[in-house]
Amino acid sequence: MNKYIKYFGITLLVILIDQAVKMWVHFEMDFGTPGQIPIFGDWFKLHYTTNPGMAFGMQLGSEYGKMILTSFRLVAMFGISYYLYYIINSKQHPTYIFCIAMILGGAIGNLVDSVFYGVWLNNAPYNAPTPWFHGQVVDMFYFDIWEGYIPEWVPLWGGDYTALWPIFNIADASIFVGVAIILLFQSKFFPEKSEEKEPSAGEEIELSEEIEKSEDSL
Repeated sequence: MNKYIKYFGITLLVILIDQAVKMWVHFEMDFGTPGQIPIFGDWFKLHYTTNPGMAFGMQLGSEYGKMILTSFRLVAMFGISYYLYYIINSKQHPTYIFCIAMILGGAIGNLVDSVFYGVWLNNAPYNAPTPWFHGQVVDMFYFDIWEGYIPEWVPLWGGDYTALWPIFNIADASIFVGVAIILLFQSKFFPEKSEEKEPSAGEEIELSEEIEKSEDSL
């Protein structure tokens, strides 16, 4: 039981920190540029904004695109939760399990925004068919490296005024760190099986007997 508490506790901790920071930003900061709080000079700031769609502000074109996206996230949450349960039982590498727990916490953190913030914070888009499942994700961490207009020929973002580094939140950071660690240490988490399995003592005896029989038959 303790092994589940340990890793699902990490997931819960990510969710609680993520939601606490989002609530503080919503109730204590002004929206947009007027409410920016410099942290390290002009290049790292707290900047309250919302994201109505997927990562980097992309959206599904349909009127119910946001509801479809939120429903997909809900299904993915259960899938990742089961996978976390499975790898805990199968005794995978502890750091790998830790990463999956972080990814699950980040996924649920942003899912809470999508499902409930349209009602709790009244931040659903004005044309949303219902505030439920149409909440906008609260973002706040801003690396102000560059911002300006993207040329029209650039796919997806062409013609838009945007920042070089997207504004993100604790949940996004948790997902990013978890995925990055898995990619960096995948050879350690998923060691390749030896191409040739060394035969046991019993297998060696059986093999030698078969060889002798084949020689006798010749």
